[in-house]
This record gives sequence, C-alpha cells and structure tokens, in this order.
Amino acid sequence: MATEQLMGPTEEQLEILEYNFSKVNKHPDPTTLCLIAAEAGLSEEETLKWFKQRLAEWRKSEGLPSECGSVRD
Repeated sequence: MATEQLMGPTEEQLEILEYNFSKVNKHPDPTTLCLIAAEAGLSEEETLKWFKQRLAEWRKSEGLPSECGSVRD
C-alpha cells in the first residue's frame, strides 16, 4: 500500500523504533541513528523526526518540559 508510508511508520517499523528508544538510547548519535534507520527501512530524517517527537511525548509523560537542552535523559 503506497499510502501507508505517508501515514507514518508501519507496525514493524514502530516496534524497531520503540525498542531502540526504550532499551538502547533516547538520544542516538548520528551513527546509531543511521543504523536504526537502516534496520527500520526509514530515512535518517524520518527516524530523527520520530525520535524527537517520541522524546517530547516521553518528557511530557514524565512531567518534564518537552524541550530541555541542559539535561540528558
């Protein structure tokens, strides 16, 4: 389905992204981001965007501001 990619990551891609976010690193370096993107079959840009959105959601759920440059989670 061609429109599926426009809607965002597939369920399998989300599993890969969530696993890496939860178990590996909430702040992947460029090399790790590249590997995650390749594993999920997404572009690095799409992967970075997903991580930024997911981090903002996580921070909000933890009662933290969605953007904070002074503290690494």
